[in-house]
Amino acid sequence: MALAPTQAKGRVNLEKAAVLLVESNPQGMEILSQVFIGMGVRSATKVETLEAAWKTLRLMDFDLVVCSASLSDGDGYDFVSELRRSSIDPNRFTSIILLSGHTPMGDIRKARDCGANFVVAKPISPRILLERIIWIARETRPFIEVGAVYTGPDRRFQNLGPPPETEGRRKEDLPLEVGLAQTPNMHQEDIDALLPKRKALI
Repeated sequence: MALAPTQAKGRVNLEKAAVLLVESNPQGMEILSQVFIGMGVRSATKVETLEAAWKTLRLMDFDLVVCSASLSDGDGYDFVSELRRSSIDPNRFTSIILLSGHTPMGDIRKARDCGANFVVAKPISPRILLERIIWIARETRPFIEVGAVYTGPDRRFQNLGPPPETEGRRKEDLPLEVGLAQTPNMHQEDIDALLPKRKALI
């Protein structure tokens, strides 16, 4: 994959990355293009519609897809979900960042559940976008396929194992191991001293 992290801390080599930009707004596409040029990307393919995106994905392989959540001919969330369940290999496994003008918790959950790696708020910040790309390049979350329920990167950012007293549903789920206490339990007075006292608002 061309989104390989470099040895320098906080940097990623995007020079050889093949990036697909899907944005219907001409001004938004211009900004997005300039941001990726500034990141060193040499191969950025730009399309304005989902129809063009599907055609392009069948012709070329990409390391990263950056797609607006709202497009002139459809919904970006539905596009990601359909791509994840499609037979377009290897692009259905590629990293995907959704760009949204509104990022309430409901939309963030929607992006997570459709199979996107991240959702980034518009107007985009080059620093935030680069941070997300670096995160994607370094993450080790497996790709999961659960029939018609979900296809995409593991939605758990921390693998803490299955809930206590359960066996787990995944092959990699291991029982949660809890070590023995190394020090005596704290007294209630000590715990109270650590927590600031707050007044209830009535």
